[in-house]
Amino acid sequence: MTNTAQHPPLSSIVLAAGKGTRMKSDLPKVMHPAAGEPMVKWVVKASREAGAKEVVLVVGHMAELVTGAFQHGVPRCHFVTQSPQLGTGHAVDQARPLFAQGLLGEHCFVLCGDGPLIRADTLRALLQRHLLAGAAASLATSVVTDPTGYGRIERDAQGRFRRIVEQKDATETQRAIREINPSYYLFRTADLFNALTRVTNQNASGEYYITDVFELLLKDGKRVEVVDAVPPEDVLSVNTPEQLAAVDAILRRRLGSQAPARSHA
Repeated sequence: MTNTAQHPPLSSIVLAAGKGTRMKSDLPKVMHPAAGEPMVKWVVKASREAGAKEVVLVVGHMAELVTGAFQHGVPRCHFVTQSPQLGTGHAVDQARPLFAQGLLGEHCFVLCGDGPLIRADTLRALLQRHLLAGAAASLATSVVTDPTGYGRIERDAQGRFRRIVEQKDATETQRAIREINPSYYLFRTADLFNALTRVTNQNASGEYYITDVFELLLKDGKRVEVVDAVPPEDVLSVNTPEQLAAVDAILRRRLGSQAPARSHA
């Protein structure tokens, strides 16, 4: 385990703007409870435990519910609004004013608020590799039996990372890849916001993808690190009430109690 106290200033941007239409609820997706807490609180908790001093939540749909859940948290979170919602790259870019004000650390996690199974230990492993390698960007990947719906990790003939290919943009050959992107990212913050100015929406979804930043940084000659560090169980996505129930059961089992300890935002 790394000693986060010795790390350069570290922040976290958590994407929490989506509605989650398949959840059959008016609640913002990240506000659905898992083991007694909104999903997004587990993500914030893990990033804090991994050393993130400043946490930025990108809010959108029913933003007041998300901000209200953190109003008594110490330390306080920052909030930025994504409207309209034009993709994950566009979401992260809403934090640019905070970066310009010097409120973000030298390095920054980018995480999804609907992944409550995230572990601080995984983020620490990602951080350790990132700092030791002097990387501009790093991501943690997972190898799963069924990669349907996830971005695929494309590597060259020597096994070196090339890019992330989203499901909608993937060929049949790429869709057969089982190493996937569970959206655990870490960037040198200045490199992140520099690359975001060059991300386009020329893809099947017409959105600005945060995943395009990695390929852009490689083309700049920057170092990108990839760590296969995420247990397959941890990447279980939550898009339906049934999936939420499965995640809730896993998290309760992990906590070892049917009356789990409260998380702290």
